[in-house]
Amino acid sequence: MCRLAAYLGEPLFLEELIAKPRHSLMRQSLRAEEAKIVTNGDGFGIGWYGEREQPGVYREVMPAWSDDNLLALSQTLSSRLFFAHVRAATAGGIARQNCHPFRWGRYLFMHNGQIGGYPLLRRSLEAQLPDELYGERRGGTDSELLFLLMLARMQAGTPAQDAVLQVLDETLALMRERSITAPLRFAAVLADGERLHAFRIASDAQPPTLYLRRCETGTIIASEPLCEDEPGWQMLPDGAVVTVEAGAAGVQMRRHEVGVTV
Repeated sequence: MCRLAAYLGEPLFLEELIAKPRHSLMRQSLRAEEAKIVTNGDGFGIGWYGEREQPGVYREVMPAWSDDNLLALSQTLSSRLFFAHVRAATAGGIARQNCHPFRWGRYLFMHNGQIGGYPLLRRSLEAQLPDELYGERRGGTDSELLFLLMLARMQAGTPAQDAVLQVLDETLALMRERSITAPLRFAAVLADGERLHAFRIASDAQPPTLYLRRCETGTIIASEPLCEDEPGWQMLPDGAVVTVEAGAAGVQMRRHEVGVTV
């Protein structure tokens, strides 16, 4: 399973998220502690928001721990909203276009999890995409396909959280229709440049880990605590749907039972 981290708050350097902490994301790429797959060496990616509406992204297929460019970039790149992801491939091969985060317009998306029986569902799910978004598909992962399906909902006017949950519920319904018993597992973060939406959901009540921590400068969401002895790390409950906004708005959380239509 992959590992991810996101941050929203006052500007900080990327190294504070992926390199400096004792259990940083770069360390997790080599030795994760709360994942079935210890090594996440099938590529990495970062995303950040700057002065333009569209975020920047940098993705590579080599392991995060061996990329000197990533380390150098993290020491000089500052932003108020960061995404970072290290990959252990499940669906799709090892290729740059399969690395997270995925970007479209002002949105960033990254995911840890799986669609059970994805090869049996892929054609049906892709057929749901409007032509414009089908043409945006670059890789072969279930994660990218879920993102594009969510974007189609958002383009039609559905709020971001509801768009994500509707896609998950309809995907699970299709899995059940095809008698697929493998689980749907979804720990993910979606950003629009102003807020983060985080999700920890699974059809078998065993979602991938996802933690939240409020710190002095902002809010961090991560697959594993970045420093074991730091106070304030909270494991999000099964079914958690979280919105993080900068400033006084803070964090709002609700629960969703996958398979129950939004």
